[in-house]
Amino acid sequence: MARHGGGRGWYGKVLGAGLGVTLLAAGASVWTAQADSAGGSSPRATAPAMPGSDVKPVAATIAHSSDVGAHGVNITIDDGPDPTWTPQVLDLLREYGVKATFCMIGPQAQAHPDLVKKVVAAGHRLCDHTVSHNTAMDKASQTYQSQQILDAERMITKASGGVRPMYYRAPGGAFTPYSRKLASSRGMRPLGWNVDSKDFERPGTDAIVATVEKELPNGPTLLFHDAGGDRTQTVEALRRVLPRLKEQGYSFGFPVR
Repeated sequence: MARHGGGRGWYGKVLGAGLGVTLLAAGASVWTAQADSAGGSSPRATAPAMPGSDVKPVAATIAHSSDVGAHGVNITIDDGPDPTWTPQVLDLLREYGVKATFCMIGPQAQAHPDLVKKVVAAGHRLCDHTVSHNTAMDKASQTYQSQQILDAERMITKASGGVRPMYYRAPGGAFTPYSRKLASSRGMRPLGWNVDSKDFERPGTDAIVATVEKELPNGPTLLFHDAGGDRTQTVEALRRVLPRLKEQGYSFGFPVR
């Protein structure tokens, strides 16, 4: 999700203190040498290494381009899964034969494992979008960044039945060199965007569609949301954008890895 007014994102405000103590305790079991290998210090833990610790590192640069070439587009969906809106987005993607990347909040994935599994079963990809969606996490300590990234990775992987996220998207684009290197060491390519549809602000379906059309020359990775409030406008915008892009000869792919 793009930054909206700075500070903690809407998930951070809601989850706030309640998650703080719980997740710090849970995070201790996964703050292992992976973080050290990413170029920063982190607390040592005596618990076993996180499942999937044999993953291969990927590039730490922020991905924007599409794996289907210059006339490709990548649909990315942030902040879910959500029991109301994610199924509607999945239905539209299936209707138009489009695969997308779902950037999930850890506790949302944990709360709705059935939806995470549906996303995977439909051939879409998973992306780690942290635990608390704190858009100021680039100002936070490396310990905090590790907890946010690694705990969300664990939650998403467990909810999916063992399928790991392939990307990491910092809330609001709040990447740091440390967080990028940590994510890439876990096999998650840092993921940016070129076109912010502004759907999170609910400006109206026409405005969302117009923004996508105007900004599409900026690059292939499009940002939409399936959580964080009423996403009726997003669903309707996708209903118009997806077939229009097909008519214009675009191919739908995934961000480069």
